[in-house]
Amino acid sequence: MPEMLRRQLLDTSRGRIVTLLRRRGRTADDIAAKLGLTRSAVRVQIAAMERDGLVKKAGKRAGKTRPFHVFELTPETEQLLSTAYLPLLTHLVDTFAAALPAGDLELLLRRTGKELAQDISRETRISGAVRARAGAASLLMNEHLGALTRVESNGKCVIRGAGCPLAALTGKHPGVCLAMESFVAEIVGAPVRECCERNGRPRCCFEVETRAVPRP
Repeated sequence: MPEMLRRQLLDTSRGRIVTLLRRRGRTADDIAAKLGLTRSAVRVQIAAMERDGLVKKAGKRAGKTRPFHVFELTPETEQLLSTAYLPLLTHLVDTFAAALPAGDLELLLRRTGKELAQDISRETRISGAVRARAGAASLLMNEHLGALTRVESNGKCVIRGAGCPLAALTGKHPGVCLAMESFVAEIVGAPVRECCERNGRPRCCFEVETRAVPRP
């Protein structure tokens, strides 16, 4: 998508709609209620965004009198919003995958994730219990990598994403998730296991070991 469309997407009411749809699919009525807009105004925007390839229908939700369409972002829009330099990164990983043994590629990806974490977190003091550090890792992923994650604490400590900022890569090269696994582990200072969803619409998922010793 051209840069002009990107600016339009982020600087207008479309950007507010996109922000809502990045978390989950919603109906036009949902969006209108959240943004304080009229239903007709939102439907006009959604129709235009659908024509532009920004959103798509993702099923229906039952209503009192009729079903309502649920809309979600297209994969192209999610890639547009990513801060990762996907074209170059894709070619780099392709090149390394073709030239290196699988074990060497995994080590390279893990080292890349670790060094990226060190670079991004250099100005941030991260301390406290593991769950607090997991929250800091989630925040850094969102602010610097274009992710949209949250920390879940339902018996386990899991950093789960509403999408994946590297979706163009993870389906082809699942090892890329190991780079992010090392990124999270470096920030949290505890063992981390990636449990990412790579089928359909990829979503980040990292399970953090909570029995690690707190940092000072």
